[in-house]
Amino acid sequence: MNAPEPSGAYRALVIVGGAALLLAVATDALAVIGRHIGHPILGSIEFVQATVLVASSTALVIATLARRHAVVHLLVNRLEGRTKIWVERIGQICGVILFLLFFSGSAWIAFDMWGGHEESELLRIPFAPLRLIGLAGLLAGALIFARQAIGSPRS
Repeated sequence: MNAPEPSGAYRALVIVGGAALLLAVATDALAVIGRHIGHPILGSIEFVQATVLVASSTALVIATLARRHAVVHLLVNRLEGRTKIWVERIGQICGVILFLLFFSGSAWIAFDMWGGHEESELLRIPFAPLRLIGLAGLLAGALIFARQAIGSPRS
């Protein structure tokens, strides 16, 4: 069976996440070259951390959309019929709970730190927008898992 054609949103997430990851790699490569030739790039680590947050948040959503999270195939592939459907749904519900727990903890920290004007040391990258990106990725993952758990099982 062929995989379904990816949606426009899926492609956009792949482009944004891939671009962020390429930007992180390019920045780190330039920083290493700069250190070796005696001209270090100050703040490169801060920039790489910010771009990796974007890349990992999009990767989390992409993996959830594509149903590519870790599964114990040794067990699930041996199940048949309704049992397999129920085990997959229980796994999806556990995914919803896990993502909502991560979201709750991260939101709590973001709320507590919101007025603190946190920023990175050298580049002064504000942390609040980065926290919002992470929260959006976690909430999107939970919502996608919930939709998959409620929807029809994949064939």
